[in-house]
Amino acid sequence: MIRWRKGRVERVRREWPGSVELEVAVDGEPGRDGEIVRALAYPALVGRPEPGDAVLLNTTALALGLGTGGYAMVVAVPDRLPPDPSGPGHLVKARYTPLQATVLGADEQDSPHHELLRDADSLDGMPVIVADLHSALPPILAGLLAARPGTRVVYVMPDGGALPAWFSMAIGQLKAAGALAATVTVGQAFGGDLEAVTVHTGLLAARLVLDAEVVVLAQGPGNLGTGTRWGFSGVSAGEAVNAAAVLSGRPVASLRVSEGDKRERHVGVSHHSLTAYGRVALARAQVVVPDLPGEFGERVARQAGTLADRHELVRVPVDGLADELRTAERDWGVRLSTMGRRLDEDLAYFLAAAAAGRHTASLL
Repeated sequence: MIRWRKGRVERVRREWPGSVELEVAVDGEPGRDGEIVRALAYPALVGRPEPGDAVLLNTTALALGLGTGGYAMVVAVPDRLPPDPSGPGHLVKARYTPLQATVLGADEQDSPHHELLRDADSLDGMPVIVADLHSALPPILAGLLAARPGTRVVYVMPDGGALPAWFSMAIGQLKAAGALAATVTVGQAFGGDLEAVTVHTGLLAARLVLDAEVVVLAQGPGNLGTGTRWGFSGVSAGEAVNAAAVLSGRPVASLRVSEGDKRERHVGVSHHSLTAYGRVALARAQVVVPDLPGEFGERVARQAGTLADRHELVRVPVDGLADELRTAERDWGVRLSTMGRRLDEDLAYFLAAAAAGRHTASLL
């Protein structure tokens, strides 16, 4: 289940909020002793490794060649342990794993926000944009903010992908650029500006504590899929629609669309979107259908049409959005990429997400 290795830090490659990327010489790889690998450490969990430190590594993701998580993960710096945590907090996340962490939940009794959230029950019609993949976050923001600059947007991150929000370089870049106000991590996910127990209290905290005008809700980096009808982490998108609706929010569903994916089940409208919104979501949402050109656009519209009995379909033009996406990538310093494909390699994916943002701006 876990590939354990020892190693020694050679150098720090780069840092972003919550994460340090390292080069580590690994001990104990048969025939590869001393090999230099990329490793990732979360200082809030293990302390900050420095060159020369001995580190304990989990090399499982590296050995599997995972595209999103292809790092050796630093489990401990055994010769220089971090100090014990101080301060309030009784929520345990990554529960009963060796790296379970205690955080202060916005909704727990010791929180200054507990009284505000204790009986809270409404989002007061706030739009909640739901998407499958983390890579949809930047293009959604690009479409939204191009149409309505200055909108206060909060990202709610459930636990379908990465658990630490720190794994995402995009979150830090978007916050630094002023495109994203804050992040709330819910469920087993952690590392946001606020922590919450469930998607429901995370949405309420975003609205009532962080004054969000709009929430974007999508899993963190990485996702799990098995090529089966139901075996993928993105089913949570349908559950998020239900949560937004039951709290009197306004669910807006962003379709996962691709023209560049080699897998037929993801070409056009992905089966992930069709299953999550067509089978899992029991509440009504506005499903944004990007008005893409040509036969491919007709295919997307036809596939999205299968959701019409359950949801309101909203056709949204995409003119000018490609330029807005390029501007956002340049000005925010965020790399637009999904499943290893850049903007011009799968433009339809990014246009569909940006269209969801553009439509949401019209609701405010």
